[in-house]
Amino acid sequence: MKGRGAAQRQSGRRSKTPLFCAAVVALAGAIYSMRQFGQAGGETLVTSVVTRGDLEEVVTATGKIQPFAHVDVGAQASGQLTHILVKIGDHATQGMLLAEIDPQLQSAKVAADEAQIAQYHANLVEQLAIVEYAKATLERNARLLENKAVSKLAMDESRRDSQTAAAKADAIRAQIKQMQSTLESDRATLGYTRIFAPMSGTVVSIDAREGQTLNATYSTPQLLRIAELSTMTVWTEVSEADVTRLHAGMPVYFMTLGHGDRRWTARLRQILPAPHKPVGPQGGSDANTSKNNVVNNVVLYTALFDVDNAAGDLRPEMTAQVFFVAAQTKGAVIAPVTALRASADGGTTVGVVDADGKESERTVQVGLRTRFRVEILKGLAPGERVVTGRKADSGKTPLVSFHL
Repeated sequence: MKGRGAAQRQSGRRSKTPLFCAAVVALAGAIYSMRQFGQAGGETLVTSVVTRGDLEEVVTATGKIQPFAHVDVGAQASGQLTHILVKIGDHATQGMLLAEIDPQLQSAKVAADEAQIAQYHANLVEQLAIVEYAKATLERNARLLENKAVSKLAMDESRRDSQTAAAKADAIRAQIKQMQSTLESDRATLGYTRIFAPMSGTVVSIDAREGQTLNATYSTPQLLRIAELSTMTVWTEVSEADVTRLHAGMPVYFMTLGHGDRRWTARLRQILPAPHKPVGPQGGSDANTSKNNVVNNVVLYTALFDVDNAAGDLRPEMTAQVFFVAAQTKGAVIAPVTALRASADGGTTVGVVDADGKESERTVQVGLRTRFRVEILKGLAPGERVVTGRKADSGKTPLVSFHL
């Protein structure tokens, strides 16, 4: 029995020895694999291809499209609005009849003025006769006084009557002139009952209705607006940080929300010298609206430019995304800004990757620079690859499993 037990123990030792050796080998292999994976883990170069193209430095802003010119047509005469002869969208030519106000009241005033003037003329004729009589009496009494046929008192009274009659005639003449001025004013007001277009353009709004009573005594009631839509003006708001980069005559282009990628090009016409303040109800700047050009404590200045709109694609109040071209270059060698590195001597270098994937540093000369791209004047050619960044590999340890 003892011999059998000893044999079993010896056999058990021999059976476990190969398993232990296998475990050691597997563990050593796992450690080697992890070391190899760790050595392979590093960083990957992020590259970009140098291209040739156009580059521009722009100042971006938002603007509103408005008619180049417009006029609000109002009423200068009071009365009932009897006819409006145009509709919104109609084209009006300068001098065209637009609306009519009931002229009866103004016609009556003109007739009364004419009658009053006629009465004054009749009074003047009568007074001139009195003047002639007083003058003749004065001359007769002067001759009689020489012969002492009349008293000096009678002579003085004759002189007084002659002068008084002449003064009354002058007063009537003044009344006639005054009444003639009133007649001219009332005739002008009568003419205002027929409202004509002051300029050629499109009727863009009508603010009154036929039958409405207008009171032009204290203010001018607005009837309609005529705008010149063949040329539009873009009112652009530019921040105080960017306005110093703008100048009259510089190229500008813009796009609208409804026309996709279509561009309209123009030239900057004017930069208003002060932030634009809306007109108040009394015609001056309204203090309550003076903050309209200050957004988030940033002062905004107004830049104006005009664009042809013969096709009528642009409409008032459209929003425009505006790009003022501060600088531009055509057919330039272009690289990403992220590829640039500052060298120790104050110059600029880039990392260039060759066909074998090896990186070398190269000195370059740069020109126009934007936020994302830069013009390479010297040192690179289109098609070369430059390093724009480095991406670290994950370096994760592989999962190793084995069974005993």
